[in-house]
Amino acid sequence: MRFRRYALLMSVVLVCLLLLTIQTRGGGMGRAADVVSILTTPVQALLTKAHRGALALWAGYREWKSAWSENLVLRAENERLRVGSLQVREAQTENARLRRLLALRERLPLSTLAGEVIGRESGGWARALTVNRGLGDGITTQTPVIVPDGLVGRVVRVRPGASVVQLVNDPASTVGAVVHRTRAAGLVEGEPGGAIRFKFMARDGVGIIPGDLIVTSGQGQVFPKGLPVGRVVRVEDKGSALFHFAVLAPVADFARVEEVLLLTGETPVDLVALFRKDG
Repeated sequence: MRFRRYALLMSVVLVCLLLLTIQTRGGGMGRAADVVSILTTPVQALLTKAHRGALALWAGYREWKSAWSENLVLRAENERLRVGSLQVREAQTENARLRRLLALRERLPLSTLAGEVIGRESGGWARALTVNRGLGDGITTQTPVIVPDGLVGRVVRVRPGASVVQLVNDPASTVGAVVHRTRAAGLVEGEPGGAIRFKFMARDGVGIIPGDLIVTSGQGQVFPKGLPVGRVVRVEDKGSALFHFAVLAPVADFARVEEVLLLTGETPVDLVALFRKDG
């Protein structure tokens, strides 16, 4: 430690002597200032560069923070506008559905009651709906349920404030029907996979082709005559079998039904023309 102190002292003395020598030989303070400048200029330049870099870094951070905050605000505003747009489209879609339902209700020559779907049977495909009309509204079992496109099903269970509707694609459902074009009679049956088919007796000269409209026959005193049920997708040829089958596409989209009409009156009029006007 003592040696280091002596070395430090000697270094300071040597520096002082060096400066005095430069000053004495005619360089004056200018020469000494030059030497000091030469020694300090790189340090000052480095410090200045570091200072500027720090300022630039700080400015960049503040700009990033400001942009990040603005981005959060813009994202929140964009989400608000998106939700608002979805609500507007949903309201427009609902209004369009209700207008179609009201227009059909006004044209039908029988008493009806509007209802809203409040429940669906869970599973891979729907075969029953629950509507918000029940005993208090005068609903009874076997009440037909329709939408502007055609038949949905019938009420099979009535509660004080709700009713369970069996859809036409339920395997336990059968509906007396005819081919609108040829008047060939048969039954519309539900299948286990959720599809529907038209079972008819094979007769010579009575053809069924894809695109044919199947409507209720009006027999059986459950469904009025002429309610659209489905359109033929393909015909399954059973050869010489007594019965043939046609696969149908239901006119009603059971998964999207939200409002329905329950038919509380009876009419002998064929209703198919009213539905064709609506379509």
